[in-house]
Amino acid sequence: MDKIKIAIVGVGNCASSLIQGIHYYKNKDSDSAIGIMHWEIGGYKPSDIEVVAAFDIDERKVGKDINEAIFTEPNCTTIFQKDIPKTGVKVEMGNILDGVAPHMAQFDEKHTFIPKNCEPSDIVQILKDSGAEILLNYLPVGSEEATKFYAQCALDAGIAFINNMPVFIVSNPEWAKKFKDKGIPIVGDDIKAQIGATITHRTLANLFHNRGVKLERTYQLNTGGNTDFLNMLNRERLDSKKESKTEAVQSVIGKRLDDENIHIGPSDYVPWQKDNKLCFLRMEGKTFGDVPMNIELRLSVEDSANSAGCVIDAIRCCKLALERSIGGELTSISAYTMKHPPIQYTDDEAYTLVNQFIEGKIDK
Repeated sequence: MDKIKIAIVGVGNCASSLIQGIHYYKNKDSDSAIGIMHWEIGGYKPSDIEVVAAFDIDERKVGKDINEAIFTEPNCTTIFQKDIPKTGVKVEMGNILDGVAPHMAQFDEKHTFIPKNCEPSDIVQILKDSGAEILLNYLPVGSEEATKFYAQCALDAGIAFINNMPVFIVSNPEWAKKFKDKGIPIVGDDIKAQIGATITHRTLANLFHNRGVKLERTYQLNTGGNTDFLNMLNRERLDSKKESKTEAVQSVIGKRLDDENIHIGPSDYVPWQKDNKLCFLRMEGKTFGDVPMNIELRLSVEDSANSAGCVIDAIRCCKLALERSIGGELTSISAYTMKHPPIQYTDDEAYTLVNQFIEGKIDK
């Protein structure tokens, strides 16, 4: 089969885990492939994905081979696949816009971005020349202008768009219509981890609802040491992130909680945690006879590998949509892999729907 050709915006930890995974699973089969939700999708395995273009703004990455750049500071995720051959695909200079928060300049270079002082590349022309079929957005939280810029680049280049961060493109009817009118599929918004804070919180909230327990208040506090958490120290960049994470939980609890009784969002930056994310979750409710109960949970995950486990499915479902000439938002894989999809389903419903999509029983 032909390769699924992708382009990546933002060669950070998430891109590193994804690319490592593409190579890690090359010599695996369905029995030995740990950590894959769907081994084959439409005949495509994880190793059938190929990166043909990449964009970043950090002077330590621009100009390097993509498979070298993923191991360059400030990336700090776990390396589980060291031996990756050079591709000949160089990281091109992206368009900064609002992609770098001003406060990032106050931190040590090994932890933050060093923007390269040069003009951005011709993004659309590079996408066209590379033969990319899908553009993945891995920009930092709060990059509203930059995300819209790259979404428009995907439209102009005529390729699909997977929005892995919380700027609302796929769940915005105006943007969704633009892609549908051009017959281009889109997946988003804001990637949900395989077993992360959001899906764990959703699962427990849904359990409360299904078992007749009234959820009265809850919080989710997260800490981490990667550039994502450093970037999110600027609370002004968090509006869409908090909305995305909060809505993911509110959508499955039945009766929505008042704002004062639900707090979900990034909490602090702890450099030595690197790409490890800690989630502290508490849920308080009442059971039979109005008797109080509560749950407290501590979750520790490698953030970027957790993300890649979902993106690997989103890419292949997007490819199926391209082969089937389906344009616009893909609601099943978006609900399955994203926090803020155009339509929220429970995770069990989303799992069923995405399998139906893979089998060709539904077209979204």
